[in-house]
Amino acid sequence: MQTDLTKNVSMDENRRAWVFPLVFIIVIVAAFVIFNAVAGGKFLTLLNIKNIISHAVYPIFIAWGFCFLFACGYTDMSIGGVIVLGSFAACALGNQIGVGGVVIGGMLVGFVLMFVNFLIFTYTKIPSWIAGISLALIYEAIAFALKTGKNTSSVVTSALNSDYRILGQLPWSLVILAVGLVLVYLLYNRTNIGYNIRSIGGNKKVSQAMGIDVNKTLLAVGVICGLLIGLACVMQESYAGQTSVKTGLTSINMIFQPLAIYLLAEILQKHINIIIGVPICSVILYSVFNMLTIMKVPSGTLQEAFLGAFIIIFALIGQHSVKGVVK
Repeated sequence: MQTDLTKNVSMDENRRAWVFPLVFIIVIVAAFVIFNAVAGGKFLTLLNIKNIISHAVYPIFIAWGFCFLFACGYTDMSIGGVIVLGSFAACALGNQIGVGGVVIGGMLVGFVLMFVNFLIFTYTKIPSWIAGISLALIYEAIAFALKTGKNTSSVVTSALNSDYRILGQLPWSLVILAVGLVLVYLLYNRTNIGYNIRSIGGNKKVSQAMGIDVNKTLLAVGVICGLLIGLACVMQESYAGQTSVKTGLTSINMIFQPLAIYLLAEILQKHINIIIGVPICSVILYSVFNMLTIMKVPSGTLQEAFLGAFIIIFALIGQHSVKGVVK
């Protein structure tokens, strides 16, 4: 009798756990259909959908990096600068040896710089947000020096050969995204390192008392973020073909949209696992920007204002309690 009751409760909880994601998807699809009708059928065209998906892919890897970064309680504002330098390397090496060069250049620079960042975060007492801003200034200065240098200017300012941009185009970008989703989901949710990272973010002293090696775990975060940001460099350069130099901390602008994606996914994580939520929120976010562009809303300040309002609406939806839903 008790066993039957337990099974019924478990089945009821499982059914309820699917209620919010299902309703959420229905609402989003309905909103897209309505807007498509208002926009005269311009939104849900195959070409426009491909454009949205292509644009949404590379920020997903940055947002996944934020999942691990913020889970351990750290902040790194230098990621935009890392992406600029990683994209430069992907372009320069790609134009020399092809697609393999794009991968090697972007992955190597992204990985090394992020790991250096976490060496600094781990073994100094400097708050990560202060160290991150300082590193951002350093990376921007290096990028500017490369742009203005006699021997490097032409390499940095050149565009990636269109023949070597295949990884940023469909269907290859979706293949990479699908593989990344499986690996990142398992790493974050199903491994000891994922548990240790979240434990440190919850309470570092308690984690140490439980026997977790905090320094080793933080360096593991550096490795994971390095791989994700390195791959983001590859995908960004393969999609855009060229990256401009950012100075005066303007490289931080490059992480604003991935940060917004992370925040939206975090709001929804009570109902949808954050790693799965990131790609969903990325597509939704870039769909909103696409809608605003179709409506001829000026890019920049006004679109950012709409984005802020959109995040607030998401917060209201995500914080709405659903009894019985398991986080």
